[in-house]
Amino acid sequence: MPAVPSSLLEPIWVEFAAAIGTDQRPEFDPSHPLGCHRRRIPDRVVFEHLLDALVHGSGYERVATEACSDRTIRRRLVQWAQAGVAQRVHALALAAYDQIIGLELTDVAVDGCITVAPCGGDVAGPSPVNRRKGGLKRSVAGDRHGIPLAVVAAGANRHDSPLLRATFEQAAAQLGRLQCYPERVTAHLDAGYDSTVTRDLLHELGLQAAIARKGVPAPVQATQRWPIERTHSWMNDYGKLRRCTDRSAAIVEFYLYLTAALITVRQLIQRARTRYRWPHRPTTRRLK
Repeated sequence: MPAVPSSLLEPIWVEFAAAIGTDQRPEFDPSHPLGCHRRRIPDRVVFEHLLDALVHGSGYERVATEACSDRTIRRRLVQWAQAGVAQRVHALALAAYDQIIGLELTDVAVDGCITVAPCGGDVAGPSPVNRRKGGLKRSVAGDRHGIPLAVVAAGANRHDSPLLRATFEQAAAQLGRLQCYPERVTAHLDAGYDSTVTRDLLHELGLQAAIARKGVPAPVQATQRWPIERTHSWMNDYGKLRRCTDRSAAIVEFYLYLTAALITVRQLIQRARTRYRWPHRPTTRRLK
């Protein structure tokens, strides 16, 4: 049984295969002197094992099978992470969502979330909410409905405010030539961003500020910040993000953007069900 439903797996794999150019890879390594070594494990098999690791949060030794060893998973993961494949897949998913449903960028919310990173690494730091154990912070920007536009990883001891510029710059890079921000964009932030530095940054970027005030109760249900809180909840459904054991920053970003692409495609399918009809469309909204 696949880790994600086939209606979600197939479109992600099509874009993933196009990003890595799997059709151009030979079955055997042409540089081998005898040409009699083992056949290359298909990329589709390795990709499905990576999804198992992402969804369940298991180690590569546990998800490895006779069809694909843990060494092959690690080696292929490093290649794809260094090539930025997940970022390209996420950009393609955003383009498809914008074409079929439409991104609503008049209201953009940004917030951070701290998860566990017990093995440390390039983007891990002492967690202020977990007795200074290893932790990972991700800063996510989302549109009005919580579609993830960009993800930035840092140590858990980093404050949310310094990550704001990198998050908006990464969002602009992911959108690319898809479309520019509307003339009036409002950035919805919680009280952790309530500072003069943040307001000066938003003014520099040409964004309107809707920041919760420190010491003033502001229910999240009454603002436009709740979609990004829901997005963090969606991302925490994936075990590899709840407890990240990878140490390389490139691999961490690979999993973050692959998860963002899965969330984007899932929301695209769910919202398109009520607007369009196509063969073999899902009959239920329960797409995990």
